[in-house]
Amino acid sequence: ALKQSAHSMFVEYNICLPKCFRCPTLGPVYSCLLSPGLNTPWEIDHHYLCVPDGPAGNKCMFSISGFEKPSAIQQRAIKQIIKGRDVIAQSQSGTGKTATFCVSVLQCLDIQVRETQALILAPTRELAGQIQKVLLALGDYMNVQCHACIGGTNVGEDIRKLDYGQHVVAGTPGRVFDMIRRRSLRTRAIKMLVLDEADEMLNKGFKEQIYDVYRYLPPATQVVLISATLPHEILEMTNKFMTDPIRILVKRDELTLEGIKQFFVAVEREEWKFDTLCDLYDTLTITQAVIFCNTKRKVDWLTEKMREANFTVSSMHGDMPQKERESIMKEFRSGASRVLISTDVWARGLDVPQVSLIINYDLPNNRELYIHRIGRSGRYGRKGVAINFVKNDDIRILRDIEQYYSTQIDEMPMNVADLI
Repeated sequence: ALKQSAHSMFVEYNICLPKCFRCPTLGPVYSCLLSPGLNTPWEIDHHYLCVPDGPAGNKCMFSISGFEKPSAIQQRAIKQIIKGRDVIAQSQSGTGKTATFCVSVLQCLDIQVRETQALILAPTRELAGQIQKVLLALGDYMNVQCHACIGGTNVGEDIRKLDYGQHVVAGTPGRVFDMIRRRSLRTRAIKMLVLDEADEMLNKGFKEQIYDVYRYLPPATQVVLISATLPHEILEMTNKFMTDPIRILVKRDELTLEGIKQFFVAVEREEWKFDTLCDLYDTLTITQAVIFCNTKRKVDWLTEKMREANFTVSSMHGDMPQKERESIMKEFRSGASRVLISTDVWARGLDVPQVSLIINYDLPNNRELYIHRIGRSGRYGRKGVAINFVKNDDIRILRDIEQYYSTQIDEMPMNVADLI
């Protein structure tokens, strides 16, 4: 959730007002804790919230329209992060975790100092780019400088942007570490490190890179971990680089995603999945959908097969050039492309609110990925449907997912079109 109503977020829940809310006429309203007993009438006009006699003598506060109250994770986590505590925050997909740490990051910045003060690491280039856009949108009236430091892009452009001075850098671990080693990304002023999709970031593939980056940060750097899933072994690992962290965790049986109906289709053989998908495609009126495969080769194969059958689809995976990935993402976000076939590069954090259908052409290789995948639909309380293609030898995996998340995945009904 990028945008919050200042009234409910900062009065009803008694949370610090972030610097990113300001009146363009009167200038920025800096951090002040609003009294929980404040009953001053609020007038809403052209997305401005006007307070006749507000605290600190300010008359107006800028409100970015869109959401009327903070989610549970925002209520609990923002205040603790702003206090400077190390925080481990877990909440289900689509509940505004990105806004949670973005508001907190903006709050800690000294805009007058043109140095990197917060570093946000994400597992994919697309997610890092999305975080940059959120920060720039929320920090629009702060004139915040934020750069996405990601692989597959021009190194010289990264160096130029970093030399210019960036308050926040969001990026992937490999390119960020490269910029640190080149001394283009200076770490002396960094106050906060955020690991988005922390379970993936601390997994085998990224763990060493994260430690490499962490060793260059000032000793007192605040660390914030954010994810929809945080397995026990990941939580144990945090002792190495976090100091007395506050844990804001949801119970596993609360992780099932409200508003997302989950079904399976029994498919006896692998080769029958394609015909099943074509039947679904003919049956359903799809706003936007994501089809997940477990391998890049399968994505390419399925994309070609669908196009041969005269279905319009786009596809994305990690081996594609960055420019092509960006173009595909832009088309999908705009609605120009309605069906995206992808690997798990798309499973984490990416937010396209119009997505109403997820199809697991292949069941994911682990239970945590299942929640991340189906969480691409049903964003912010909208309705969504997840359909799993299940071969005979996948039944055990499906039942394991059901048991792990205390959820029920029924066989797909005939009237599934009415549910999307």
